[in-house]
Amino acid sequence: MLVWAWSLAAYAFAAGAIAWGEAAQWDARAFRVYYAAGALLTAPLLGLGSLALAGFRRAGAVALAYAGLAVGVAIAMPVHGAFASHGIPPAQDHLAFAPARLLAIAANVLGTTAVVVVALRSFRRRPLGNGLIVLGVAVAAAGSALGGLGASGASGSIAIGAALLYCGFVAPATLSRAFIHTVFTKSPLG
Repeated sequence: MLVWAWSLAAYAFAAGAIAWGEAAQWDARAFRVYYAAGALLTAPLLGLGSLALAGFRRAGAVALAYAGLAVGVAIAMPVHGAFASHGIPPAQDHLAFAPARLLAIAANVLGTTAVVVVALRSFRRRPLGNGLIVLGVAVAAAGSALGGLGASGASGSIAIGAALLYCGFVAPATLSRAFIHTVFTKSPLG
């Protein structure tokens, strides 16, 4: 569960970096935080967290080693080019392909694949939770792929994706009548 939590924390840092870049004008510092948290850490840690929850004992150690590598790459990567005042900067305008973009592509493909495979393998045990997790990954991926939506579109996909991932993680294995009754009749304010 800890690796999953770190993944969602990285997702939150990426969202914070978007807000920082939009509020204070994008620069190499905001872009570096955004790229490290969003492109290099979120999906890979989510995938490794899924593997850890599925019983792969070494997933935590791999996650720690990968996080160190990703942060090291993010700190050392040369960032070039001028930044626009607003709008999420495209990575290809500011980073060479290797090592940062290549690592991000490979790690995101592997991380996303791990999340989806683990969710589908255990779908019969947790259909609601795993369905929400796969939907959350799809929303997050679509938001990243549609970078032309700007910061507001990306922020929306981040918020919806994070909510779906969280709901999928905490969803019960089965929907009992008592659970449905509680969700639809009890006020969260007491």
